Amino acid sequence: MDTQNGSPTTPVIGLRALAAPVAVAAGAVAAAAILHFRDPHQPGSYGFCPLYAVTGWWCPACGGLRAVHDLTNLDIGAAVAGNVLIVPFIAVMVLAWIGWARHRWSGRRDRTIVWDPRVMVGVLILLAAFTVTRNTSWGSWLAPV
Repeated sequence: MDTQNGSPTTPVIGLRALAAPVAVAAGAVAAAAILHFRDPHQPGSYGFCPLYAVTGWWCPACGGLRAVHDLTNLDIGAAVAGNVLIVPFIAVMVLAWIGWARHRWSGRRDRTIVWDPRVMVGVLILLAAFTVTRNTSWGSWLAPV
């Protein structure tokens, strides 16, 4: 029910329903274009990582901008060398976006991604382990290039 006038609301379907997914996709394409044309491999081109500046530790996202830049140049090997987690992260985000757009197109407003709390804990443990590992001498191959 519409709370303003008490009448039932009809779900928005079709092209109008895709406004939010299209806006997010446009933002992602714009960010990728900026990363493609302004090379983050140049020191200081995008600022600095606060965690690295304070502690000297690479955070889980360090190397991510360079990895996305390398992906825009279709250099998957260099992207993986920049941050091994970025490639699967982007794949998951694209799949999530497709699911969201399909939900919106059909008029559904329910949550597209619903994670079990155990999955979220697993992801957080993975990120913590990745961070610790890439900052040790035996895991230095995971540090950004």
